Amino acid sequence: MLEVFTWLADWLIYGLAGLDPESKLGASLHFFVEDTTKIFALLVVMIYVIALMRASLNLERVRHYIQQKHRLAGYGLGASFGAITPFCSCSSIPLFLGFTSAGIPLGITMAFLFTSPIINEVAVIMLWSLLGWEFTLVYIVIGMAVGIGGGMLLDALRGERWLEDFAAKAYQQAAATPQDDEPAPETPSLTLKERHAFARDELKEIVGRIWKWVIIGVALGAGLHGFVPDGWFANNLGSGQWWNVPAAVLAGLPLYSNATGVIPVMESLILKGLPVGTTLAFCMSTVAASFPEFIMLKQVMQWRLLATIFVILLANFMIVGWLINLLSPWLFSGFPS
Repeated sequence: MLEVFTWLADWLIYGLAGLDPESKLGASLHFFVEDTTKIFALLVVMIYVIALMRASLNLERVRHYIQQKHRLAGYGLGASFGAITPFCSCSSIPLFLGFTSAGIPLGITMAFLFTSPIINEVAVIMLWSLLGWEFTLVYIVIGMAVGIGGGMLLDALRGERWLEDFAAKAYQQAAATPQDDEPAPETPSLTLKERHAFARDELKEIVGRIWKWVIIGVALGAGLHGFVPDGWFANNLGSGQWWNVPAAVLAGLPLYSNATGVIPVMESLILKGLPVGTTLAFCMSTVAASFPEFIMLKQVMQWRLLATIFVILLANFMIVGWLINLLSPWLFSGFPS
């Protein structure tokens, strides 16, 4: 089925435009047309279907449910909730305050915040279409592990000590209030028409927010695919030296993007010979350790907590990169290792 997008790119670039398939411009434009049409077609279908299923999701009920669960289960629930919730740096403060004001432990809240920028339905759809289900599954497992592990560590360090005063006070008041006997908020039942309206509005809102990132990401990927010499990345960051992964993580920090924009770049880097683990570390650093998000969170966190979160993320990304590079010959037989 996906071959139709390759055929369309062949017809537009090599047939209608008459470009040489061996030329750099031809290869770049073919990559751009094929990936852009494929991504948008899949996004429209899958976002609508997923939004239909999410139409009755009550965030207050989810938050209440997380509160009532054992702490260990709470980390998994927080990370899972983050994986299915669209999230960007502009919404970090209200989300963070909403969770802390409800008395949810900081570690569970951070499991949500760690996971949400890394995993979402758009990223999963794009990864599946570009790199296959094996890579997508590993990416989801890694994103969940980063969220759960980071949340557990912050609770072990008692990170709530480093909240700003107003956030710490709200958290302490909520945590001191018994809530076990409170009934969960009722979820209103939606008609099929209401579900369709929700899914339609969600589709318009998400596509309206991310379309430019798709185009930017695919354009960057197309440029890498067509104009960067084969083996350049492999020769410079794929030599197998231990420092390749930390260098990739640091290189990703100033290059802010979201998962939607970075995934086509990830595809191009892998196709150009950069090891899968090094590529993944670079892209996760770009997405989840962005300076805009940290600037926003500084309004509710002290520098010590921000620095701790930053170090936890960078350490996780480097460990992930090293492990995936080590295991990639068995995990991704079709990718460069």
